[in-house]
Amino acid sequence: MRKRIFSLCVLLLLLSAGAAFAADIVLTSVGQSPDAMMVRVVLRKMKIDADSEPLLKSDGLGTRKVVVAVVGGSSKGLGAAGINKDQEVDRVVELLKGARDNGVKVLVMHIGGEGRRGTLSDAFIEVAAPWADQIIVVDGGNDDKIFDRLVEGKNIKILTAPNVNGTAAPLKETLSGWGISAQ
Repeated sequence: MRKRIFSLCVLLLLLSAGAAFAADIVLTSVGQSPDAMMVRVVLRKMKIDADSEPLLKSDGLGTRKVVVAVVGGSSKGLGAAGINKDQEVDRVVELLKGARDNGVKVLVMHIGGEGRRGTLSDAFIEVAAPWADQIIVVDGGNDDKIFDRLVEGKNIKILTAPNVNGTAAPLKETLSGWGISAQ
């Protein structure tokens, strides 16, 4: 009996410790492309801890301060996640609305440039961009001004970068402005 109680206490301690050590930043994919993993690599190089949850919902935000929503549609990624475009749209709206309602900052990123644009990605851009507190776009990704159009009249800054590695500077600017130390 003592072993069971001890085991239960250890399990509860581990579970609560996991929640206590959640990173201030959580990355999620909007469209289930692998782009969020590339942003995670950039954050690691900047020595910023970020959790990655491709299918994050608002009930998983916890005490996080920032959601980095990396937009890029992938039919293959959606299929691997076992969801379709409409389910992903519903998840993203629920997540970003929940973030706004709970005072969590939303950084929308599109790092695929012109090559990762298209009907599917554009649908996810249209869903995510209006919820952003700030946007980072790699050169070529906003040549048609889709992001400008979606945030017109709102106080949402759109920062650009020449490539994925070049997102470090606008990431540092954004996160530092939101009270998260970046190197």
